[in-house]
Amino acid sequence: MIKIKSLVFLLFLTSGCQTGNLEVIADLPLSLNEVSGIAIDKYNKVIWMVNDSGNKPLLFGIDGSGNIAKTIKVKAKNRDWEDLTMDPRGNLYIGNFGNNDNDSKGLSILKIAADSLKNNPETVIPEVIRFKYPEQKKFPPKKNKRHFDCEAFFFYKDSLYLFTKSRSSKHKGKTNLYSLPASKGSYEAKFKDTFNTCEESKCWVTSADINAKGDKMAVLTENSVFVFSNLNTNAFLKSEYKRYPFSYDSQKESVTFKNDSTLYIADEYLGVDGGNLYSFKID
Repeated sequence: MIKIKSLVFLLFLTSGCQTGNLEVIADLPLSLNEVSGIAIDKYNKVIWMVNDSGNKPLLFGIDGSGNIAKTIKVKAKNRDWEDLTMDPRGNLYIGNFGNNDNDSKGLSILKIAADSLKNNPETVIPEVIRFKYPEQKKFPPKKNKRHFDCEAFFFYKDSLYLFTKSRSSKHKGKTNLYSLPASKGSYEAKFKDTFNTCEESKCWVTSADINAKGDKMAVLTENSVFVFSNLNTNAFLKSEYKRYPFSYDSQKESVTFKNDSTLYIADEYLGVDGGNLYSFKID
């Protein structure tokens, strides 16, 4: 299967097809064909990746060439893993909060301690951060109030910030920002703000990240990335921003800051399109 995907990728390149303003860094292996989250781990010198629902609860460590250097089993169900983030101490968080039908009462974030990622473990046992949205009273709510799916989050100053994905046909680009403590327990997510990316399904928010300095934030959709600068950390979504449209159409699911001027972006493999790790320049 890997040989087949590599052959398709080679034909894709030689046929003159381009990925526009996205520079291909690596052709990801088929075991990551539904990649839904990425995070750079400077301590273990890998890029962690996960797949979304329907896949095994595995954490993949990718090297700079896109090869799988580490595979770790997480002792938890992959109900719907949708994003990854890390804190400055090296703890890794898996967003188990996908909620397509807005009917789940089992939303959580899995926290994997930095120490447990050392020395190539076969298995890790996460702490569980459980949460609910206090505004949601029905499971599922009416179709025009289905704003409780989530595919994006990041860590900042002992808290986790979650960006919801609207499933309402009338508000496709709406995202609500919530915060949670980044420690084991059960919580009500705290509503912070709201933002509208556009009015198409490809404007759904699929991933987010903040840079190491805490002054830039990236919010990913399938057709663009919004980069917020000079962050007002008391009101992230009120900060100045620039929208960077993509000239390559694919199912982009993951974003992380490589540095202040470069993002890494990953997309799902859809037969011919996608299945890559990209580099993307920003101001």
